[in-house]
Amino acid sequence: MPNIIEHTIRVAQIKESELDESERLLLRSAKEAADRSYAPYSNFHVGVALLLSNGEIITGNNQENCAYPSGLCAERTALFYAKSKYPDCAIDTIMITARDTNGQFTPAPVSPCGSCRQVMLETEMRQSKNIKIIMYGTDCITIIQSAKDLLPLSFNNLFPQK
Repeated sequence: MPNIIEHTIRVAQIKESELDESERLLLRSAKEAADRSYAPYSNFHVGVALLLSNGEIITGNNQENCAYPSGLCAERTALFYAKSKYPDCAIDTIMITARDTNGQFTPAPVSPCGSCRQVMLETEMRQSKNIKIIMYGTDCITIIQSAKDLLPLSFNNLFPQK
C-alpha cells in the first residue's frame, strides 16, 4: 500500500474594499513599483511591495534584458534587496500586482513564477515565519498565508529535513 501524503491549500479571495489599511498601502506601493518596471520586451509590468516586520516597505519590479534570462522578476528583486538591506528582519507580507500589455492592471491575480516561488519558500524557511502572499487583480484578490502553499511539492516540503 503506498504512503499517501495529502496537501491542503487554503486560498482566500476578497475584493479590494476588504483590504485593511496596511494592505492598501502595500497595494499602492506595488502599483507604483509596476509603473517603474523595465519591460520593453514583454510589456508585462509587475510590481511588488514587501512589508517587513520592522514596518519598512520595500518595493521591486521586473527588470527585463534582451539576453533572456538575464532579467529578474519583481518578486526576487524585492526579496533580495530586502534581505541585503535588512538581513535579520522578517518579511511579513508580499503584495504582487501586474499591468498587462494594454497597460491595465490584470483582472485576475498574477501568480509568481516557479523561481520566485522557490525563493519565497526558502526565505520563509530561513526566517522561520510564514510570508502572507497577496496577489492583486482588479476583479478579485487572492491571499495565501504561506509560500509553502505556492510550492507544496518542493524538495523541502516533500522530504522534510529531520
